[in-house]
Amino acid sequence: MNVGIVGLGLIGGSMAKSIKTRTSHTAWGIDLDAETMTLARLSGAIDGTLTRENLPACDLVLVAIRPQAAIDWALENSCAIGKSAILVDLCGVKRSVCAALKPIADQYGFAYIGGHPMAGRERGGFVHSSEELFSGASMILTPDARTDMRMLETLKAFFTDIGFAGLTFSTPDEHDRIIAFTSQLAHLVSSAYVKSPEAQRRRGFSAGSFRDMTRVALLDEAMWTELFFSNADYLTEQLEILIGNLEEYRAALAEKDAIRLQALLKDGREKKAAAGGN
Repeated sequence: MNVGIVGLGLIGGSMAKSIKTRTSHTAWGIDLDAETMTLARLSGAIDGTLTRENLPACDLVLVAIRPQAAIDWALENSCAIGKSAILVDLCGVKRSVCAALKPIADQYGFAYIGGHPMAGRERGGFVHSSEELFSGASMILTPDARTDMRMLETLKAFFTDIGFAGLTFSTPDEHDRIIAFTSQLAHLVSSAYVKSPEAQRRRGFSAGSFRDMTRVALLDEAMWTELFFSNADYLTEQLEILIGNLEEYRAALAEKDAIRLQALLKDGREKKAAAGGN
């Protein structure tokens, strides 16, 4: 299978490396950064540059760039995508991207499905990509009434071949609602938490808890701003819930209400146990 990869950052680069390490597929890649392209070619992560000339031969096109850039790329290149090809965007939000890309796919006759790999690292870029990034992870896909079952079988085989544990199916709306809590809120909280003056005076006083809370504060602010604003309604809702919960803890501490604080902590422990490890 010929696979085209648009964007060779953390996700796209890891896709390319996984394809070349784990499968016999051909991987064509493109990135705006010249150094990234050089590294990708020299490391053997791609077989060559994805161009308008070889794009029509791609059976699968993975678009691993920011939401608006993904939409813009599809608009500019849709006429060169083969009619039998499958295009999967790998963006972190789905409503806005799926709404824009579905009509384009319908107009030009290729198959499209929204996707989101549940894997990542705090540092982005090709230099931090890895063929092991997706090992055991879940790949979210957003099929609709027009999705062909054979296409899903093809994608399941492809994504499990490169390391994913399996597929999770969702609607774009459900995806964005849940991801606001499981991913976006965590990044927002981490960014706010590390702004305490004590963060600069904590050496010798921090261990795993501090590392866990601050790890994803090392984010790409431009990319995450776009993701946050694309999902502002659900993210704001989750932020308000968190602020309300924190206020309960603050009030219990201020009022020296040990019984109330213990009850809040117990409730949190039980909810975590019920939610499971991940």
